[in-house]
Amino acid sequence: MTETLLPKAVAELIGAFTLVFVGVLTIANGASLVGAALAQGLAIGVMVAALGHVSGGHFNPAVTFAFWLSRRISGAQAGVYCAAQLLGGLIAALIVAGLLSRAAVGAGTPQLAEGVSMVPAILAEAVATFFLVLVIFGTVLDRRAPASVYPFAIGLTITAGIFAIGPLTGAALNPARGFGPALVSGEWGALGAWLIGPLLGAALAWAVFEYVLAPAPEVTQEV
Repeated sequence: MTETLLPKAVAELIGAFTLVFVGVLTIANGASLVGAALAQGLAIGVMVAALGHVSGGHFNPAVTFAFWLSRRISGAQAGVYCAAQLLGGLIAALIVAGLLSRAAVGAGTPQLAEGVSMVPAILAEAVATFFLVLVIFGTVLDRRAPASVYPFAIGLTITAGIFAIGPLTGAALNPARGFGPALVSGEWGALGAWLIGPLLGAALAWAVFEYVLAPAPEVTQEV
């Protein structure tokens, strides 16, 4: 890892750690859907504001995947980002297990609701992640968007996504949000939803932005 990539990787680890730590612990402590949605949305919003200028504030392998598809980061950088994000989520889940228990981590691991099958769950995660990545592209990459709005927009989109699909899939919108808690708790039942869904949604958001909505190159920012 080069010196220039090290701070970016650390920033991505911290951002993913924050999301998983806050999300799992909030749910384990008995928060309602409203509480869980607000906590996770706020966690990402403040981390994007604090660390977005360091790494771009992905904190999510699906977001990194979309940026790689857009050719704004290299394959090597994408790989380092994803590894850091997954590690951050794993460390957070291990700490919550140490504070409470593996069962508490299991309670905060994304799981499918009773009666929800895998294909609809993947679709729900894909749609919610599509919104998230489209908001990121539209507020971070387009110079016409107000520079100060993107942390709030990203955090609120996560909050809205959890409100919408949380009762169905646990609303990961992020493979790192599922991976660490699942590895610690052994709850892998929603693997397809929190892995495949966000990657599909991210790819669709990239395609829509790139080929339909993208502004002229002179008003598109580099990250």
